[in-house]
Amino acid sequence: MLVGAQLKRPQDGRLAWKLEDSLDELAQLAWTAGVEVVGRTTQQLERIHPATFIGKGKVEELQELRDDLGFNVVIFDDELSPRQQRELEKALGDGVKVLDRTALILDIFARHAHTREGALQVELAQYEYRLPRLTRAWTHLARQAGGAAGRGGIGGVGLRGPGETQLEVDQREIRRRIAHLRRELEEVRTHRRQYRQRRQREAIPVVALVGYTNAGKSTLLNALAGSDVWVEDKLFATLDPTTRRVTLPGGRVVLFTDTVGFIQKLPTMLVAAFRATLEEINEADVLLHVVDITHPNVRQQSHTVGEVLNDLGATSAPIIVALNKIDRLPDPDAVAPLLSEFPNSLAISALKGWGLTELLARVEELLETALVPLTVHIPYREAGLLALFHQRGTVEREEHGPEGTLVQGRLPAALLGRFRPFLLHHGTGKDA
Repeated sequence: MLVGAQLKRPQDGRLAWKLEDSLDELAQLAWTAGVEVVGRTTQQLERIHPATFIGKGKVEELQELRDDLGFNVVIFDDELSPRQQRELEKALGDGVKVLDRTALILDIFARHAHTREGALQVELAQYEYRLPRLTRAWTHLARQAGGAAGRGGIGGVGLRGPGETQLEVDQREIRRRIAHLRRELEEVRTHRRQYRQRRQREAIPVVALVGYTNAGKSTLLNALAGSDVWVEDKLFATLDPTTRRVTLPGGRVVLFTDTVGFIQKLPTMLVAAFRATLEEINEADVLLHVVDITHPNVRQQSHTVGEVLNDLGATSAPIIVALNKIDRLPDPDAVAPLLSEFPNSLAISALKGWGLTELLARVEELLETALVPLTVHIPYREAGLLALFHQRGTVEREEHGPEGTLVQGRLPAALLGRFRPFLLHHGTGKDA
């Protein structure tokens, strides 16, 4: 049973979703998690009720619907406090489990995290979510855990100390496990940072694919790189980040990185747990925002992505908007008026390969603006530097002399130090 509630007067300036549209998405999340939805109910609220989130009358309605429909799970579209979850389960009686959107997303993430890093991130988020909700009925939580937390992570708790209750032992063990996971993830973060530094020294540009979940990012990465990233028409079908090399029309090699999809009401603990992964977005040279132009809530989805990027502090890199899935439109030309709504956008079909040449040209154009003009004389003994200039920069003029090669062109700023000994002109054209 799905439950959606909304304040009559929203307290933030966010672009509000209609209740039914948000519940449609919740139903899709439930389906992805293997849950059968038998009904839904909504309520407009003057205020959130501290004990049960929804009003007393709505709780009584759920009790009646339970008898009629026989559901054994109630999923709320918003995050519930531990108290609200307990009070609702008490009111609905034995055999009915109350979950919220956060718990549902955590379960889906646990199913789709296949790498060690992904599993660590999900397990940390699961424990941080469950710790304040821990009660004496701990065993049912251990059984229902969806990821590593349900695979023996805290099944064998230690001996009880003097005067300790089992609840206190369980809480202590979970805190110990959370601390351990954070240390492991810090090692992952350090490894990622070293990898990024090496990548920066090589001056390989990075394009980060961002977008709402199921917008088609993985399909686009496959189409651009000729790769085989798993693709499925489900929310959060791919979770672990994937990076592929792509050659731009001018011959320059760039890295395209596919990141976890965003969603409205994305749990803050997930953002925190996936910090190491999401840092890839902050370090990118270009953000490629993939939008499902066929979705009825396309504007709300796009707005949500913008909010998450802002929360992550990813506001400095230029953004290209790819209006995807135009092959699903009755008339693909109907997308033309929408291009003006999305700055620096173009229409594509990742599935059909439409518009991808133009997309790569747009990426190349943006990267070109970040290159620094210079003229260098490279001795023949430094043939590797000449090859590097061709690989990472743009050559506008090249002349071979008796002692070396004169090259005029543009290079990433990160590479200037390696060419400084052979620099003739830089930036303004004045002698260096």
